Amino acid sequence: MKDQLEALVTQMVEHDIGYEDAVCEFEKRFIRKILEKSGGNQSKAAKTLGIHRNTLSRKIEDLRLDRQPKRRKRVRR
Repeated sequence: MKDQLEALVTQMVEHDIGYEDAVCEFEKRFIRKILEKSGGNQSKAAKTLGIHRNTLSRKIEDLRLDRQPKRRKRVRR
């Protein structure tokens, strides 16, 4: 895996990808994968990431990852 990461970093440098863009893109994809793995459960995702739930919510908003359909509310009987 380290070799793959090294190759990716080399490609990014060769294509003049800036540091901020690289970090943002990595963070966006990493968080998206963790959210998928947790079934969209932000509390579980935050725990997996080792960050507070509010921090994850802020990052989702900042990275514009919140474009997923909202969960439907349960109808109480």
